[in-house]
Amino acid sequence: MINVSIVEDDKIIGNAVVHFLSTQSNISVIGHHPSLEELQNSFKNYTEHPNVVILDIVLPGASGISGIKTIKDHWPEADIIMFSVMDDSESIYQSLCEGAIGYITKDLSMQEVLNAVEDVAAGKGIMSSSIARKVAEHFHVKKKMDEGLTPREMDIVHGITEGLSYKLLAHKLGISIDTVRKHIKSVYKKLQINSKAQLMSKYFTKN
Repeated sequence: MINVSIVEDDKIIGNAVVHFLSTQSNISVIGHHPSLEELQNSFKNYTEHPNVVILDIVLPGASGISGIKTIKDHWPEADIIMFSVMDDSESIYQSLCEGAIGYITKDLSMQEVLNAVEDVAAGKGIMSSSIARKVAEHFHVKKKMDEGLTPREMDIVHGITEGLSYKLLAHKLGISIDTVRKHIKSVYKKLQINSKAQLMSKYFTKN
């Protein structure tokens, strides 16, 4: 029997997943929560540990990605499948780096969701071909940047792609705003670009 816990705030989607999985003879849905905070408050109520956690990314309160470590700390043996409408390479990359074993999007059929749960429970990492392609492209672009930029310049790039302002970026790195501007100017020159939009495009897509 595969024990599954679901963290999904959309009632229609969440209930549909719960209902479908509950009709399967090899699946037991032992928890369904609309937020990470509610899941954490319910840890003590679980009499069995889940084998698989289906985790949304965009949740009220803490994001799904930020909750991966919390879940793994409490249930080390649980495998986490990210379940999201988002398929951008950064969300995928961060999820996998934090410890998720798979990443699926909400446009999949219920049968495909079931297949993902069964595959993960069987020890397989899962992601669609389009998701796998985005991961490969992300690593390709990051490798190209890593080869041409200094570690500090990569810190600057990461901060910009995370949406930090120059002021917040300077505070995070412990440098002045003028120093941030100098590094950005150097990054633009090395990458032969002229704007933040071009930087974002290079970072998240394959050239």
